[in-house]
Amino acid sequence: MVQGAGFVTLRPLRIAFSHISRRLWAGGYNYQRNLFAALAWSLPGEFVPVIFAGNTADENELAELAATPGVEVVRSAAFDGQPGSAAALGLGLDPGAAAAFRSARIDVVVEAAHFFGWRLAIPVVAWIPDLQHRSLPQLFPRMARWRREIGFRVQMASGRTIMLSSESAHRDFRTYYPRAGNDVCVVRFATQPPAALLNTDPSEVIATYGLPESYFYLPNQFYRHKNHQLVVDALTILKKRGANVVVCASGSTEDRREPGYYELVNAQVRERGLDAHFRHVGTIPLLHVYALLRASTALINPSRFEGWSTTVEEAKSFGVPMILSDLDVHKEQTDGAARYFGVNDPVALADHLMQVSQQARGLVVRNVVPHQDDSVRAFAASFAATMRRAAGQEISEPVAR
Repeated sequence: MVQGAGFVTLRPLRIAFSHISRRLWAGGYNYQRNLFAALAWSLPGEFVPVIFAGNTADENELAELAATPGVEVVRSAAFDGQPGSAAALGLGLDPGAAAAFRSARIDVVVEAAHFFGWRLAIPVVAWIPDLQHRSLPQLFPRMARWRREIGFRVQMASGRTIMLSSESAHRDFRTYYPRAGNDVCVVRFATQPPAALLNTDPSEVIATYGLPESYFYLPNQFYRHKNHQLVVDALTILKKRGANVVVCASGSTEDRREPGYYELVNAQVRERGLDAHFRHVGTIPLLHVYALLRASTALINPSRFEGWSTTVEEAKSFGVPMILSDLDVHKEQTDGAARYFGVNDPVALADHLMQVSQQARGLVVRNVVPHQDDSVRAFAASFAATMRRAAGQEISEPVAR
């Protein structure tokens, strides 16, 4: 920090992030990618995101993140899995991670599904995407639920700044942890789709996957709480009505909590003769995700729980119509500007799909909405304020850039 003439010049704040595998958690990977892009675009030169990845991490994923201006990547065996977790819990410090952070001159660490120890001599912000394990405990194996709960509690006990993604998550946090005295910040995510990902012709992508002009898009990983089964039930109802509705689903089929879930859903699709109506195209390139989203009749998110939905934010950025489960967070994200249905109500979802399908008028390809820049600036500013506050760099004077 340099002072002079009533101004304060801050050197770029170096922020550590652990690499999140897109294969295991697409939402977390996309969150980081969009965050880095928002910071580079809205606050150029003020922050240096440093991604710490294991030596076995996917090279293509890291290259895509590193392509954003200002982003650095550090590879270290200390981040292959979580080798320092026991030391972090028992001795108060993950020595390998701490050494890597010191070497990279890190100012603030963002913990996401990691705990680096209460003795880490660097300010830490714990990002808690959601409290699903408390709201839907039945979806977690007992040990997985307790690992998650213990992780959150040690972060709170260590005095971490807590970063949440929605007011809905904030209410949950205060309900489940009423005695927590941590500094809590709500940073509401927004996305600015990169121009380089919008050059693909959606009609070519639609043809690649053999889809009709009118289809609904469901880009959720196959976790049970994402509620794909409800969509299959709604399509079953529509088939009995004689309605020809197609849902295109994309995303990973891997769920470490319930490895056979995708096969269960797929078996239902086959048994009910819905192969032509429920099309799963697998894990596809982001170029294709954006193309399918922009040209879809509407986005569907039937999830039973969200902290702040990345797919909803991406649909908002293009003005894509949305058909969403009636979660408080979905209503918070959309300000009521969507169709909603109960998470156990396939009839209501079927009605929405039929009505929207009947109103569709051929292929429509949407572009980024004009006001999206404002949303991204607000997201970047909110995140920046949280990091600066954690680092003790809050200032009242004008900042010279």
